[in-house]
Amino acid sequence: MPLHGKGMLVVFCEVKARDERDFNEWYNREHIDERVNLPGFHRGRRYVAVRGSPKYLATYECDTVEDLATPGYLALLANQTPWTQAVMAKFTKFSRITLRVQADLAHGVGGALAAVRFTPDPRARKPLIEWLKESALPKAIARPGMVGAMAGENDLEVAHAPLQSQSHDVPRADEAEWVALLEGNDAATVGAAARATFKLAALRNFGVSKAPTIGTYQYLFGNQR
Repeated sequence: MPLHGKGMLVVFCEVKARDERDFNEWYNREHIDERVNLPGFHRGRRYVAVRGSPKYLATYECDTVEDLATPGYLALLANQTPWTQAVMAKFTKFSRITLRVQADLAHGVGGALAAVRFTPDPRARKPLIEWLKESALPKAIARPGMVGAMAGENDLEVAHAPLQSQSHDVPRADEAEWVALLEGNDAATVGAAARATFKLAALRNFGVSKAPTIGTYQYLFGNQR
């Protein structure tokens, strides 16, 4: 079945080794459930890196990307629980990406995920979406051991909403990062599919000038409603 909505929050983060036990308990016992029960949210999943950085990856599926900028959601970000405040203060790496899903070929849940990050020329959006939907992702998930894939574009207005809601001066980014998630049986399978699909030679057709960042992650925990 497809993703549970057309919006997705992707979070990459990391803490020091001494803080990992509390970090993982917080994620599994409080944070995923708190987010999944928000209006518009449906499923949260988290992963640990097999190859790549940051070490941890989490995804949250919602009806639309605009669900990541509602007053209720922003109020939750501004009024975090004591446990959340304590854990987030120990983050050593943190990246938050608010995706407008542009291609959805998801099918069930696999044991591993490859995360591909790249920044195309915004003027190449339409041919990029066509390539993802009609060629790149179908070929990737046709490989043995693959179960699905999706790709989305970071919505900059939504991404900046938490700071804007607190009256901070947020620098405007000129380009939006894209993320593709390839799902399959194991890290080796998804990693091979990602590297074969998202070569720089192919991405140059869409204005990508740097090799994409590819990480492979093993499934840890998830919940949904």
